[in-house]
Amino acid sequence: MNIILSIAGSDSGGGAGIQADIKSAQYHGVFATTAITAITAQNTTGVQNVLALDASFVQEQIKSVLSDFDVKAIKIGMLGSKELILAVKESLKNINIPIILDPVAISRAGSKLLDDDAIESLKELFNLALIITPNKHEAKLFFNVEKKEDILNATSYNANILFKNLEENENTCTDILLTKEKQLIEYSSKKANTLNTHGTGCSFSSSIASIIAKGKNLDEAIIISKEYIYKAIEKAPNLGSKNGPINHMLKD
Repeated sequence: MNIILSIAGSDSGGGAGIQADIKSAQYHGVFATTAITAITAQNTTGVQNVLALDASFVQEQIKSVLSDFDVKAIKIGMLGSKELILAVKESLKNINIPIILDPVAISRAGSKLLDDDAIESLKELFNLALIITPNKHEAKLFFNVEKKEDILNATSYNANILFKNLEENENTCTDILLTKEKQLIEYSSKKANTLNTHGTGCSFSSSIASIIAKGKNLDEAIIISKEYIYKAIEKAPNLGSKNGPINHMLKD
C-alpha cells in the first residue's frame, strides 16, 4: 500500500484537516500517516478555538514518520504560525518527495486562518512544492491573482500552481493550472448546489497527494480529484446545522 504524510491541523468536527486527509486517502486506497500541527474546537458553524502544538514536537512527528515509512507524497495544510512554518521547512528542505501544498491562510468564507507575520514565511515553503492549491482569497493574497488574465504575471516559485474556482457560474466551476513552464491548463467540473462544502480544500489536496503517491502524473491527479470532490459534495450527508462535511467515503 502506498503511503502519504499529511502535515495539518485536526478538525474536531471531522470534516476538514487531518480527519479529511485520512478519509480521502482511504477512499483512494492509500495509507495516511500524520503530523498534527494544531488542535481545533470546531463544528459546522465555525472554529471556536485553536491550540497550536509546539514546533519542535511537530518536527519530531515528521521525523518519526519519514524515518520509518516509505512516504510517496506529502500534503501540507494548516500551519498557522511562523514558528510552525519554519519548523516544517527545516524538516523537509532536504527530502525528495512530492509535496502538495494547500496554503491555508483564508477560508472559502473569508475567515483568517494564518497570522499576519507568517504570510511571508509561508512563501518560503512554495519552492519546495510540486503543486500549490490556493483558493480565491489565497490567490489574491499570495499571488495577486483575481482573474485568469492575472495568472501569467504571478510568481511561480518553481512550482505548479492550481488556482481553484477562479472562474465559476451557476453550473460549472473552473480551476486553472499555471505550470512551471508558464502554460495554462483549465479543469472544469459541474457545480454542486449545496452548502455542504466543509473541508473541500483539504480533501482536494490530500486526494491529489494520494493519487500522486500511486504513481499517477499531476494532470491525472487533478482530473481524478476534481471528480472525487464533486461526487463527495453532491452526496454529502447533511450533518450539523450549517456548512456540513462532504461524503469522503462515497461508493462508486
